[in-house]
Amino acid sequence: MSAGVSFSLRRLAALCRKESLQSLRDPGSMAITVVIPLVLMLVFGCAISFDAASLRVGIVLEDQSAEARRFADAFRASPWFEVTASEHRGDLVDRMQAGRLRGLIVVPVDFSRKLHSPGETALIQVITDGSEPNTAKFVRAYASGVWQSWEESAARDAGFDPAPLFTVEARYWFNQDAVSRNYILPGAISIIITVIGAIFSSLVIAREWERGTMEALLSTQITRAEFLLSKFLPYYLLGMFTLAFCVFLSITVFRVPFRGSYILLWLAGTLFFANTLGLGLLVSTVTRVQFNAAQITLNAAFLPAVMLSGFVFEIDSMPAIIRAVTYVIPARYFVSLMHTLFLAGNVPVVLFVNSLFLLATATIFLGLTAKKTRLRLE
Repeated sequence: MSAGVSFSLRRLAALCRKESLQSLRDPGSMAITVVIPLVLMLVFGCAISFDAASLRVGIVLEDQSAEARRFADAFRASPWFEVTASEHRGDLVDRMQAGRLRGLIVVPVDFSRKLHSPGETALIQVITDGSEPNTAKFVRAYASGVWQSWEESAARDAGFDPAPLFTVEARYWFNQDAVSRNYILPGAISIIITVIGAIFSSLVIAREWERGTMEALLSTQITRAEFLLSKFLPYYLLGMFTLAFCVFLSITVFRVPFRGSYILLWLAGTLFFANTLGLGLLVSTVTRVQFNAAQITLNAAFLPAVMLSGFVFEIDSMPAIIRAVTYVIPARYFVSLMHTLFLAGNVPVVLFVNSLFLLATATIFLGLTAKKTRLRLE
């Protein structure tokens, strides 16, 4: 490289063409660009869900009265449960310990007697598998709902007015059907873009050093800006293609609503790619070894994007020191941007604040990369 040579668009175009051809001829590059995003979108869209359906529970009918059997029938009629009934608790406890049941609903022997006795309250026992806390909460909540519905039905059959003193009407904003896929896929796109941007770019400069082509590049009349842009622009275009592909799959195949602006989506994607590519190029520049660069990038970009972005784990539930660390994770801001654009639309405050943080972190990563890129062999 030469420090006294002016910037040339012609040389930049030639370098970008060389980098693009090098990537197109690499089967691994095509796999990362197309196959990995497709597989991850299918996994996140089809295999991962926070929705609970067909919970496997057991009902222990220690009371064989007509009321107890009608109560058990209410569980069988619920679309949320797959019911296994038994008169003996031990049989169902063994199944729950083996993981074949997620909870037990026990109807005690005095259920019907207390139900018809003034001043007494009929009770049921709900036992859940606490090894899976989320599923246990679903079992408890749905069992409470079935119990309330059955109480109202029994009151009507007895000639009483079951109208409660007040009613609660739940209304979900931004995700009216409360479908977890609508929340998962926009966040999953952030993870995919992290893989494409950071992993791809972490190899490009290190590959030049390992293959011995860096010496040839440094002996030519190219500037530092031309060299870095030639490593940035081709992978930026590949990354934007991947982003468009993932958004297309989300909207058309998985029916995730998109309520924002595609222009703002492009701007958000550009800022995030500046972060991921900047981090990858920085690691590649410093390490000069592809294996080391890939390992460092995996720990510095991919794992934080999964664990600390708010995509999988709620940030507000993390310890204070971990919450502080999340502020330097670019994926945190891009996940928020994607959720907002997909589900809420163009919310100026959210979009501006998160974009500002992405701009700041991108400036840091790209600035460090430019500083660490040397104009001579050492």
